[in-house]
Amino acid sequence: MGSLTTPPPKPWIETPLVESSALSKAAGCRIFLKLENLQPSGAFKSRGIGAIMLHTLLHHPTPELVHFYCSSGGNAGLACVTAARSLDRQATVVVPLSTKPLMITKIKNAGAHQVIQMGESWKEADTYLREKLLKYDEGGVYVPPFDHPEVWNGNSTLVEEVDKQLREQGGDAADAMVCSVGGGGLLCGLLLGLEKQSWGSGCKVLALETEGAESLNKAFASGHLVTLPGITSIATSLGATRVAEKALELALKHHVKSAVLSDAEAAMGCWRFADDERMIVEAACGVNVAVCYDGRLKKLLPELRATSKVVIVVCGGSNVTLETLMAYRKEYGWIEKMATDDQEVPSTLTAPNGVNGSS
Repeated sequence: MGSLTTPPPKPWIETPLVESSALSKAAGCRIFLKLENLQPSGAFKSRGIGAIMLHTLLHHPTPELVHFYCSSGGNAGLACVTAARSLDRQATVVVPLSTKPLMITKIKNAGAHQVIQMGESWKEADTYLREKLLKYDEGGVYVPPFDHPEVWNGNSTLVEEVDKQLREQGGDAADAMVCSVGGGGLLCGLLLGLEKQSWGSGCKVLALETEGAESLNKAFASGHLVTLPGITSIATSLGATRVAEKALELALKHHVKSAVLSDAEAAMGCWRFADDERMIVEAACGVNVAVCYDGRLKKLLPELRATSKVVIVVCGGSNVTLETLMAYRKEYGWIEKMATDDQEVPSTLTAPNGVNGSS
């Protein structure tokens, strides 16, 4: 443990698992929400990134000198800084020039030692971090956003919690779990976590992406890793042009169901989730919720019954405001014209252009 005299605190929390009456009614089965949006950083990233940072301190020869470095214009950078603060260490984040002022402000406000804007893409920002900063800091430690075993191990704790929480609520197993995929760190964690559960082999996993960010789906179709030419989706937190090799390996091994939704559907998921559950999330998370509405989940997993238990990972994300949701409704409200007329689902009544909404 190096020179640490007391064990450092865990940088993530056990998040609630709650059954949603509105989404259950909409989906036609029992929907449980794993509220990762309540993590200290506002996203599931607190688990994996917190885990690798904690592991570093426990095994570093001079943990008191550790300075963490992360290249991310989004939730990974925010999770790194939030975890570093709880571990009483410094963290520097390099973000690409495309990063929105909102996220830069949030990363700074979380306690970053320094936030540097550099490069037109994440790759250029990452190269700058490695070649101009990290190599000159003897205590510097690189924090990968998704492609590392310790990140996957951290994310796997989510499944351990789901198992415990379902049993506490009188259940014994999830019939399916739903998560969105960017680089694949969350998916790796879920699949590795399910391998440790007695009910894991019988649990279907639905991996969702948006059009313009579907690197896993393209890899499925090709049978090998595919690098996208760029990210065109509004769900920028899913913006990994190439999914982690381990994610594809595990997804194929476990027969994961891969599906792609449109930006309009992901945006719809955001505003309907706000109306139904009073929470706001990014489009990268809205795509998970969107699958519950208008028969999408049953089309993708037709074996589900009314009593089936489906866990939706509400992965969260901090790059969203009320103004964002209002803009989504203005641009994509037309999608509600295809909504089912279900008076028992609150968000059906508030649809901007749907059968019960106003234009």
